[in-house]
Amino acid sequence: MSDIGIIIVTYNSAVEIGPCLDAALATGAELVVVDNASHDGTIAEVARRGVRLIANSENRGFAAAVNQGFLVLNSTHILLLNPDAVVQSSLEPLREACDLPRTAGAGGQLLDREGRPQVGFMVRRFPTPGALILEALLLNRVWPDNPVNRRYRALDLNPGRRSAVEQPAGAFLMVRRAVWEELGGFDEGFHPLWFEDVDFCRRAADRGYIFQYVPEAVGKHTGGHSIPQLSVEKRRVYWYGSLLRYSARHFRPLAFRAVALAVAAGSILRAIVESSTQLSLKPIAANASVVRLAGRGFWCGGTG
Repeated sequence: MSDIGIIIVTYNSAVEIGPCLDAALATGAELVVVDNASHDGTIAEVARRGVRLIANSENRGFAAAVNQGFLVLNSTHILLLNPDAVVQSSLEPLREACDLPRTAGAGGQLLDREGRPQVGFMVRRFPTPGALILEALLLNRVWPDNPVNRRYRALDLNPGRRSAVEQPAGAFLMVRRAVWEELGGFDEGFHPLWFEDVDFCRRAADRGYIFQYVPEAVGKHTGGHSIPQLSVEKRRVYWYGSLLRYSARHFRPLAFRAVALAVAAGSILRAIVESSTQLSLKPIAANASVVRLAGRGFWCGGTG
């Protein structure tokens, strides 16, 4: 399977990486792990299996690590695989789908711990200003079944049927090297994570490419293993910083400012509610950084 390579980006992934690597090695694909300065046993787990490793001395972020992986692999088709995802099937259906006309890449079916398809995560449509405004104002949590959220999260997806889609999840996404090179790789400004895969798919779509959803390619995905390692403040700054960067790049100026205003308003609301329920001032500090970030974006018209 020399025309298929696999990139796995790790960050303190010692608990998850073993099963992921074992299944990836069994596919026969060319494999590289790019580690973003883990300080647990991740590197030892990789070394134990003799897998090619790029060990960064600092956390360069997901996008930069993916770009590093592309540069050292020779394969024409590259699978991005999360360390908490375990391949359960052949990768051939993904490769075949990638070779369909005007196709940039293909994503497979992700299953949760109970074996249920992760509808709402494994495939989404491109976020609109309205979808991100509802997200920022926390309305999607109060009313998750609203039509805007249902469309954004592709909750109408038939998980058992192949289809052309807008945005397969980067946790289990095969990309044609030629398209990656044409687009200049992932945008490393989405640091350290979030929205880099959405941005890549959006830029590919802007050039007339499509992505495929292939249910015959299956991975079991636990999800979010590295997120709890971040403080609440960092988690929110990274998430909303990437959300604002995406919005500044792909939305008109007025729509971007509406998203930035919603991010600020939602963060203020969250700070009030959390401070009241927790009887603590810590939530104010955790949300203040996001308010400042959104405010700069609103007044400057971008995130830099």
